[in-house]
Amino acid sequence: AANATAVANYLCTQFDAISKKFSDTTYAIDNTYLLFSAYLVFAMQLGFAMLCAGSVRAKNTMNIMLTNVLDAAAGGLSYYLFGFAFAFGAPSNGFIGRHFFGLRDYPSPAGDYSFFLYQWAFAIAAAGITSGSIAER
Repeated sequence: AANATAVANYLCTQFDAISKKFSDTTYAIDNTYLLFSAYLVFAMQLGFAMLCAGSVRAKNTMNIMLTNVLDAAAGGLSYYLFGFAFAFGAPSNGFIGRHFFGLRDYPSPAGDYSFFLYQWAFAIAAAGITSGSIAER
């Protein structure tokens, strides 16, 4: 009976070790997928820039390219300071978040920087779409 208990304890510790390794592997795979997706969404900025450049007259090409770069920079800064907090700053009042301004006290147990980067890429993609729609207006 003592040997059976020792064997059971040994097997349980081995299962715990394997479970932790699977958990670490799952975390790594999830973050890799999330970061790769964020990079692809960010690369859409290049596509928007090329689309906008092809939609305007040659004399305005540099203007629209600068607008796309500034949209990405200003969108990144404003999303860092305010946007992420408004979208995901729980606990909230049900309408708008009120935590994580400037990523203060982040990462939290609910998310990490890869999640922030993914959401940021979509935020600046939305800004790029709208700036392209008003080209030469």
